[in-house]
Amino acid sequence: MGGQMNNFETVIGIEIHIELNTKTKMFSSAPNNFNLKPNTAASFTDLGYPGTLPVLNKEAVIKGILFAKSLGMEIDNKLRFDRKNYFYPDLPKSYQITQNFFPLGKNGKILILGNKTINIERIHLEEDTAKSKHEKGKTFLDYNRSGTPLIEIVSMPEICSAKEASNYVKEIRNLVRYLGISDAKMEEGSLRADVNISIRP
Repeated sequence: MGGQMNNFETVIGIEIHIELNTKTKMFSSAPNNFNLKPNTAASFTDLGYPGTLPVLNKEAVIKGILFAKSLGMEIDNKLRFDRKNYFYPDLPKSYQITQNFFPLGKNGKILILGNKTINIERIHLEEDTAKSKHEKGKTFLDYNRSGTPLIEIVSMPEICSAKEASNYVKEIRNLVRYLGISDAKMEEGSLRADVNISIRP
């Protein structure tokens, strides 16, 4: 069995979410601050109250464009958002405002390990959900994170090992820190990675 497994190639694609360090939320004037007391920094807009309207955060857009340009991406000449509907306890309005069909940037690339280029399919702006905390059989929700500006970065499935995957995430983290658009702290959730792994003969 071990010999047979050696005949397969690992194929990895990674989606990274970066929380932007703007002063306010993506679509509201509520403060964007990790250190505040739970449920003290969520506006009616973040919670999806009827009659509220989102107002786009210009600072988030500028930081998103800066990041896209640093990856050599094509920038969309129109800024368009979509409503992605799904139910989850940490999403009180049952939809997320995102760029599902018209990403801010596409066709970028980044160098890893000094000699391999990973192509990046797209980056797009969106809002974060609330934060769930599971403790003693109960779930607590902190809505301070609702509406926090996010950049989602979607790589092409060109990563072939754990070493490459780790270095790719580190290079993205180093870049956003260098640009000053995020502190990219995985322990605080301002950098999160979803790893999609397949194998092929």
